[in-house]
Amino acid sequence: MAEMWALTFDRSREDWKASKGLVKERVPVPELREGTHSRDHSRVIVKVHYAGFCGSDRSIWWRKAFGDSIHESLDEEGSDKRIVGHEFVGEIVEVGSRVTAKYGYKAGDIVSTESHLVCGACKQCRRGQAHVCANTRVIGFSTDGAFAEYIKLPAKALWPTDTNKIRPEVAAIQEPFGNAMHACQVADLRGKSVAVLGTGTIGLFAVLIARAMGATRVIGVEPDPHHRALALRLGADEMLTPGPLDPEEPWKADPNIVSRMHELTRGEGVDVAMEMAGLNASVNNALKITRPGGQVVLFGIRAGDMVLQDSDKVVLNGLTLHGVVGRKVFETWEMTRELLEADNGIQDAIWEVILNGGEGSITHMADWEMESFEKSILSNPKPLISFL
Repeated sequence: MAEMWALTFDRSREDWKASKGLVKERVPVPELREGTHSRDHSRVIVKVHYAGFCGSDRSIWWRKAFGDSIHESLDEEGSDKRIVGHEFVGEIVEVGSRVTAKYGYKAGDIVSTESHLVCGACKQCRRGQAHVCANTRVIGFSTDGAFAEYIKLPAKALWPTDTNKIRPEVAAIQEPFGNAMHACQVADLRGKSVAVLGTGTIGLFAVLIARAMGATRVIGVEPDPHHRALALRLGADEMLTPGPLDPEEPWKADPNIVSRMHELTRGEGVDVAMEMAGLNASVNNALKITRPGGQVVLFGIRAGDMVLQDSDKVVLNGLTLHGVVGRKVFETWEMTRELLEADNGIQDAIWEVILNGGEGSITHMADWEMESFEKSILSNPKPLISFL
């Protein structure tokens, strides 16, 4: 059986609570076996060109989240090994017998993919809400992922990509860019003041997209000085630095952030606050800096309970709260393509600022080692793995 390089977590080899990182190893190349796997007639094999390392991949690396999802899916499969990774662009090298007639894909096509593999049959899927499918399986978590030379996927999840219009390194991260797109499309940002609380990679994308979607003012909140500088380069008007958390009540909003945000908005508060960090204090910051009648977009995730400070103000101020997950399938992808292919500077900004022109942000699989890649994770907002 042919083998390939992949980055894996293997529970027979590593204890989830006592380990970190991923292991580079040789694993079997996935195959289409229509004779024994009936669904393979609608699947494809893709040769990965570039794969993006996501914030959720960081959580797996440091064993902070998604362990239950990985272990439960391995139990279902009767397996111990999971190939991680869910952002990529690559070339189809083999198609199932029904793929071309049904989906139009053929060998040689360049594609990315929606990472949420949805059932198409639950109530949400039937109502056009596949992004919250009741039976979602996520590539790289509950099925093998893209940190490998080849990946097998259902054709229905693929997204055709023109790398003559979107450079391949940027095309590899359409999926996380789509997260920010979804977050920015739930509220009308035209002519609005927008706060982005947390300018990690998705928050940086949100700064770019908010500008492109007509926001008149974008104000960021970010503790990391490097990310504050990146956000300013991407179009933020001002970046605020949160103070230390209250040791007695770490959930409380930062009074200096709240005060300064109101100063910057004529005492009114922002029209739209986009909470991208998931910290309890950041959520309360978002609620307190939003004007009466404004909108709060909740994208950041932290497990466990939260304390809402002055929760009555959510009702009395008539705030609208939007919980956002994933991307609308495939509406968000359509909007993502239009923004990235347009002559608006966004693609260049992603390449030059977020990906640093490829300098230090791209690691070739042939050169990959855990220690050096960990340094890349810590120093780059969006590391890429190249398989070319």
